[in-house]
Amino acid sequence: MRKMIDSHIHLDFYKDEEITDILGEMEQMNCAGLISVSFHLESSKRNMALSKKYSHVYPAFGFHPEQPLPSDRELADFISWMEARVDLLTAVGEVGLPYYLRNEHGPGFQLEGYIELLEEFIKLAKRWDKPIVLHAVYDDAPLACDLLEKHEVTNAHFHWFKGDKKTIQRMAANGFYISITPDILYEEEIQEVAKQYPLRQMMVETDGPWRFEGPFSGKMTHPAMIHDAIPAIARLKKTPLPIVYDLLYQNTIKFYRL
Repeated sequence: MRKMIDSHIHLDFYKDEEITDILGEMEQMNCAGLISVSFHLESSKRNMALSKKYSHVYPAFGFHPEQPLPSDRELADFISWMEARVDLLTAVGEVGLPYYLRNEHGPGFQLEGYIELLEEFIKLAKRWDKPIVLHAVYDDAPLACDLLEKHEVTNAHFHWFKGDKKTIQRMAANGFYISITPDILYEEEIQEVAKQYPLRQMMVETDGPWRFEGPFSGKMTHPAMIHDAIPAIARLKKTPLPIVYDLLYQNTIKFYRL
C-alpha cells in the first residue's frame, strides 16, 4: 500500500469526531494529504481553520454551484476575504456549473449568472496563479472548457468528471486533470472515463462525505477507500499497480504544488 492523496474531499462537512478519526489515521492508511474543497464562505473559513490545525489538510476556497447564487454583496465579501488569504489557499474551488440543480428545476432555470460566477473565479485563479477545482459534468464541461480556454487557464482539475469522448479528448489536449472516485469499482461510466483519460493527467478522490454504493454501501466515506480504487484503475489501464500508485501520487503533488 503506497502513498496516496485524496485530491477532493469536503472535510469540513464531516462531524468533529469523524475528522479527528480520519486525521488520526493518515499515517496508518499511507495518506499524505487531503485537498479539502469549500462550499461557500463559512465552509472556506472552516477548511482554513482545519488546515491550520492539521498539516495534512490543504484548503481550497470557493463557491459550489449546486446552490442558489450569492448576492453581489455576498460575493464581494467572499472575494475580499479570499484575496486577504491567498497565501493560505492551495486552490480555488469547488466552483463550476449547476448541472444537477438545473435538471431538478427544468427548462426555466437561468444558467447565465452561474456562468458569470464561474468566469469570475477562473479570472481569480489566473490572477493569483492558483489551481482551480471544477464541478462541471456532461453538457456543462464544454462550457467550462470554453471559459478556461478564453482566459488561457490550464491548471484545471475536473473532479468526478463524467462526459463524452469528444470532451474527454478536448480536456486531455488542454492539459486538464480529472480525478477518479471509488465508484470505479461498480460504475461502468466511470470505468470508461478512466480507460480513455491519460494516466499522466489523473488523480484520485473520495468527494467525502458523499456516500458510495456497491462494496461501500452503508459505510462512511473515508480516504482509505482510495486504496480500493487504485487497483481498479491499474487493471483498466493495464499498468502495474506500483507504477499507477506512484503516478497518481506524483500527479497530485505536481498539480497542487504540494
